[in-house]
Amino acid sequence: MFSYLPENSPPPGRVGAPGFTLIELLTVIAIIALLAAILLPALAKARARAEGILCLNSTRQLMLAWQLYGDEHDGFLPYNLGMNGVSSRTNLNWVNNVMTWDLSSDNTNLATITEASLGPYLGGVTSIFHCPADRALSAVQSAAGWDHRIRSYSMNAMVGNAGAFTAKGVNVNNPGYRQFFKITQIPHPVDIFVFLDEHPDSIGDGYFLDKDASVTAGGYGVNSAGGDEWLDLPASYHNRATAFSYADGHAALHQWKKGTTIRPSAPYAANLPIQIPATPADESADFDWLMAHMSIVN
Repeated sequence: MFSYLPENSPPPGRVGAPGFTLIELLTVIAIIALLAAILLPALAKARARAEGILCLNSTRQLMLAWQLYGDEHDGFLPYNLGMNGVSSRTNLNWVNNVMTWDLSSDNTNLATITEASLGPYLGGVTSIFHCPADRALSAVQSAAGWDHRIRSYSMNAMVGNAGAFTAKGVNVNNPGYRQFFKITQIPHPVDIFVFLDEHPDSIGDGYFLDKDASVTAGGYGVNSAGGDEWLDLPASYHNRATAFSYADGHAALHQWKKGTTIRPSAPYAANLPIQIPATPADESADFDWLMAHMSIVN
């Protein structure tokens, strides 16, 4: 008995429509790659914007705690001490740690935050002290399984009691500028920053200090050519911008313009101090902006 296949029917062993050809598969892969190339940068930018918003919120929360501290201490602002050796550590300071690239417990011990003077005004919420964009770790820290260090923020060296540095009412580290011990001493609180996210290679003790050569007669903070140099460097996590919170309570991102201000967020990448070229004339624009918002000239 013979059977005949209908005209135009698929041959035996083939059921349904034919599969993709190699050309078609390659075309689909190329389209997917093109879409990924278009969408991934947009997703990265969206993530960066979200991290910037979270960072701004953290600096504002620190600012509110700073103000509450002043309210409960007769208007006097939190201690802001330059710390280095173990003997100089104290919980009187707004934080009591020094960030490093080794396995020091200062990088992970949350008690250095919660037991310091600003800790009680933040309800024990330690995540406020860390910018979500700050993922900088040394090789030894990564090998130890660390995810991040606990602090990304520093305080303007010209606000608060700096201990022996300001015992005579003037900050010996920056005598050309006014030290603010009370918020009422700040003439324009909207213009003076208190907290910022600092470059991970610069952050150290949380005491953020820079000096203007035009009001400093030589010495620390002035390069060999007599010009300005970055001693401490702002972070630039947020599309070349830093989160600042100001003495009036508001917070804002400030974007930097000059390449000398932007250094990779990695160990030993800042290479401080950074000399600021004298030419062109606007090369110091970033530095000048920061100094104008740090304090006022004495």
